[in-house]
Amino acid sequence: MLTRVSPDDLRSVDASPAFVRAADASFPRPIPNALEFNAPVHGNWNIVHTGMLVPEAHQVYVCADNCLRGVILTAAEMGASQRFSSVAIEEADLYQDNLETVTIEGVTDAINKLPYRPRVVMVFLVCLHHFVGTDVGYVYRELERRFPDIFFMRCWMDPIMQKTGITPEQKERKAMLDPIQPLAEDPRLVAVVSDDLRLPGDSDLARLAAQNGFRVRQLHDCASYDEYLGLGAARLFVTRTLFADWGLQKMCRRMGRTGLYLPPALSYQGIDEGLARFADALGVPCPDTAQARAEADELLRSLARDLAGVPIAIDYLAVNHPLELAQLLLEHGLDVRRVYLDVVSPEEEGALEWLRANAPDLELWSTIHPTLRQVPRDGGDAWLAVGPKAAWFCGTSHFANIIETDGMWGYSAIRGLVRLMRDAWANRKDARELVPRKGLGMPCVCQLPR
Repeated sequence: MLTRVSPDDLRSVDASPAFVRAADASFPRPIPNALEFNAPVHGNWNIVHTGMLVPEAHQVYVCADNCLRGVILTAAEMGASQRFSSVAIEEADLYQDNLETVTIEGVTDAINKLPYRPRVVMVFLVCLHHFVGTDVGYVYRELERRFPDIFFMRCWMDPIMQKTGITPEQKERKAMLDPIQPLAEDPRLVAVVSDDLRLPGDSDLARLAAQNGFRVRQLHDCASYDEYLGLGAARLFVTRTLFADWGLQKMCRRMGRTGLYLPPALSYQGIDEGLARFADALGVPCPDTAQARAEADELLRSLARDLAGVPIAIDYLAVNHPLELAQLLLEHGLDVRRVYLDVVSPEEEGALEWLRANAPDLELWSTIHPTLRQVPRDGGDAWLAVGPKAAWFCGTSHFANIIETDGMWGYSAIRGLVRLMRDAWANRKDARELVPRKGLGMPCVCQLPR
């Protein structure tokens, strides 16, 4: 949405701080939204990365040149240009019709020029299709008539919807599930879908399933489109991604199956609640987590002894629940000074309340406030950062270069984060080399050394 900005607004923004004390933080935005600064840090996966997880899928973006630049570069950087096509919209196209023709003919031309016949095509429409009232249903009906052997996923790259309504990420992850149809149910199969990162085999979820005779098959295990469609045999579908839950529930209602969103909580209570929901869906006893809690307590206390006096900064890219991580570390004696985030998720409202009461001087920093372009980043190697943005803003080479909790879940995630923090303090990294790389490293969407 466009907002009129006056000189007074600019002066007001420049005069406002880029951080607040936890005691003064409002929910859900600790710092009011204004003009935005974009730090040169890789961020989480974008819609190109995520779409490439569907095996054999080809992506077609229908948009103007300025928007195409970023997605084309992403495909090239990850070595997937052969799975990517674009249709450029020009100004004259807006005068001639409502973009139905240029979209249909452009996608048709892109498919016909491919050296192979894709079985699934992800067509990304954009803001202009909203603005001019494109008949999207007609566009897809005509494409399906011309190419009856291809499944068309209805995706969007419309950032005007990024902060209101259903986001482009939600639409894409829902579209990725649309081709999955119910197959003969395998009562021992659990499917993990719509997540960017693989669920590690030592996670609490994977171990609970294996201990009770269930098989876990993930999107990342599927080497072909047929294998991907085979996920339709699962009895239970799981995602750890908030953006995926909307589409997952739609798919499960359509298929008559059960879908669970299990957020990567970093509080003991949140982990136990997630395990209880997973166990209930499997129809197995809920595990006793007393030993896991005790082990986590000891690891965290040991880390606090070894990092005594070391200031710690956390960012929202590194972990899905940065405030819960801050609370967890503070409760065990670690010196968390800063958390970098712009919005507090409803899942972390309780953690924010705890921080207000128990860590009132903790600083909650914006990552997009315009004054950050001039704030000194000279904290240096005295800082330990959890996440690439925290590392860049603090100016430290001691950082864990991870996103989305590194795919980890449960008490095993806490153990993994302790290991990563120890390694980050013991071994320096070149932030200038690492943090600008999209998706944590190319030519594939895989992770570089942390």
